[in-house]
Amino acid sequence: MLALAPLRKDKDRLIVLMGNEDSKASHFIIAPDRRARPLNVVGTQVTVLASNDTTKSYGITLQQGDEGTGPPPHSHDWDEAFYVLKGAIRFHCAGEVHECAPGTLVHIPRGTVHEFHYGPGGGQMLEITGEKTLAAQMFAAVDAAIPSGPTDVSALLQVLAANGVSVAKPAT
Repeated sequence: MLALAPLRKDKDRLIVLMGNEDSKASHFIIAPDRRARPLNVVGTQVTVLASNDTTKSYGITLQQGDEGTGPPPHSHDWDEAFYVLKGAIRFHCAGEVHECAPGTLVHIPRGTVHEFHYGPGGGQMLEITGEKTLAAQMFAAVDAAIPSGPTDVSALLQVLAANGVSVAKPAT
């Protein structure tokens, strides 16, 4: 039997949960005007569309950044995929460089050292993270601990490590 659950407040957004009363997972719909506020993750604006806590398996974020911004080389214990929506985004994956235009899908297996930077005019992409991802919690932790402006690298490295992200040395 399908049941309509009451609206639930999930941080800054409302989620309508519907599904089988006996199932653990429910489907949900989040309208654009119900999205959580974008998180500031060292220059990239990250909107968590669905965390793995919500989906019970994967996460989805909408990310956008200005030209030249992006994360340092890093790896983590979850798969992720990016789908470029706007602009050009340069991905460095396992020592290879890829210039990615809108419509490009990039899959990065868990444990792969990678980084990306937004090209001229900035860019926008969807990120889909795999099972056991800590991405949404990591983005929220960075937003809470690292203010806008010059980055306290030591504090950033601590927040990333606490959330399953290992930062690698930049390629020379």
